[in-house]
Amino acid sequence: MDRSDRKTIRVGSRKSELALIQTKFVISQLKELHPEIEFEIVSMTTMGDRVLDKPLPKIGEKSLFTKDLEVALLSGTVDFIVHSLKDLPTVMEIGTTIGAILKRDDPRDALVLRDDCKEYQLDSLPSKSFIGTSSLRRTAQLKRKFPNLQVSDVRGNLNTRLKKLDSSQSTGDNTNTNYSGIILALAGIQRMGWEKRVSQIIDSDVMLYAVGQGALAVECRLGDDYILEMLEPLHHYETVLQVVAERGFLTRLGGGCSAPVGIRSTVCLTKNAMSLDGAVWSLDGAEELQYSSSAELADKKVIQSHIDQYRGEDGEPPKKCPYKQPRQFVGVTPGKISYLDLDTALKLGTELAENLISKGALDIMNAAKEIIHSTIK
Repeated sequence: MDRSDRKTIRVGSRKSELALIQTKFVISQLKELHPEIEFEIVSMTTMGDRVLDKPLPKIGEKSLFTKDLEVALLSGTVDFIVHSLKDLPTVMEIGTTIGAILKRDDPRDALVLRDDCKEYQLDSLPSKSFIGTSSLRRTAQLKRKFPNLQVSDVRGNLNTRLKKLDSSQSTGDNTNTNYSGIILALAGIQRMGWEKRVSQIIDSDVMLYAVGQGALAVECRLGDDYILEMLEPLHHYETVLQVVAERGFLTRLGGGCSAPVGIRSTVCLTKNAMSLDGAVWSLDGAEELQYSSSAELADKKVIQSHIDQYRGEDGEPPKKCPYKQPRQFVGVTPGKISYLDLDTALKLGTELAENLISKGALDIMNAAKEIIHSTIK
């Protein structure tokens, strides 16, 4: 659909305060590039926002935080959507693509403690203290490394979860509602301007983070060249490579919220290399499989040589066929990023998953799925 004659672009977003902050940030970046365009936010609640009385894996639906927005996107109600990338499934809705991935904020997790517990950290909290999280990944790592703590599910947006923590009291009766602390994504807390609430930044050596955590993604319709061209300058090279590797890892494992899976990735431009650490745990944290791998990125001269092979006689790149779509990398449109580097990142993630699979990762994940399905009523 050609929207090049439009002066107002409609942007889909969840209604939470954090989601709107993130959406407004992306719009501010685009306004700097296109001051002549107006952006209108269309906010809505998703199934993940509406169903708060069940842990996420037990709801039994995919795309909990994205499906409603994607319906609006495909129907033309909105032109693009701003997501926390960790909420986006690795298999994209047919007809959609990730048109931009912005520079990643700190992907680590953070511990937020109740006021009367501020002097503690994870390794010093009193035995049987309750830690709230809705993440199986965090739960498994907590149970493995801090078995003296108790983990309780806590749902809702960032504001809701912090209110549940603040309303908890130290009654000594060990009820699930009396959280000593909760674990949240550090990036979300920082975007809300609530850094002072952070009691401990949990290093990735202690807790691997979620695929895509800390990054913002902009989803649009596949083939909407006007929007894709608008979004392309927001693509951040190192973050895109990290995300492609991480999503490739999770895709090969076939995971989502069905099993605890954690990741850590780095791109070092001075060494022209990237590395990836990934792990899978059983739901109780008793079993752990972890593996690390690295890969060398293409030298920029090699990339240029690769481009030159396809130049026309006049030395300019050939015009793109208007009927041919760019190749997708786990749902990401590459923009101007070299396919050579994206292939390297994707291969790194896939091969890391293969190594874990060879050690029995799928058995652990299947066992987790069976446990989750048996508890769904």
